Amino acid sequence: MLARLEQREREIAAQAGEAWEKVTELTALIDRFEREAEEVRITRKTLQALPDPASPAPPPAKLPDHPAYQQIMAVFAAADTPLRARAVCEAMDLKLAPNNINNVRLKLKRLVERRILVETEQGVFTLPRP
Repeated sequence: MLARLEQREREIAAQAGEAWEKVTELTALIDRFEREAEEVRITRKTLQALPDPASPAPPPAKLPDHPAYQQIMAVFAAADTPLRARAVCEAMDLKLAPNNINNVRLKLKRLVERRILVETEQGVFTLPRP
């Protein structure tokens, strides 16, 4: 009977030793998680303290290569008020024919699509304000 008690005591001591090893491992694991969580909190705090980056300016729109666009832009550079397609034709010394006015209007719309000009109201165009 005493031999069985001693055997059981050794088993319990071995199990207790294994349990203490697990406790040590788990304590180290918990310490590691706490350090990592603290690093995340510090990183978040640092990022929140940074100023918002200014949104990058969009690249300047490229003007089409056709010379008519150069002339149209020269007209708008000299104008102090928004213009209609008819007024642009007059400034470019084009004959005030419906075909010419429509062609200039189409070019003005293309410049609006490229954000080189803005259409303040239907058929009225101007340079964008900074």
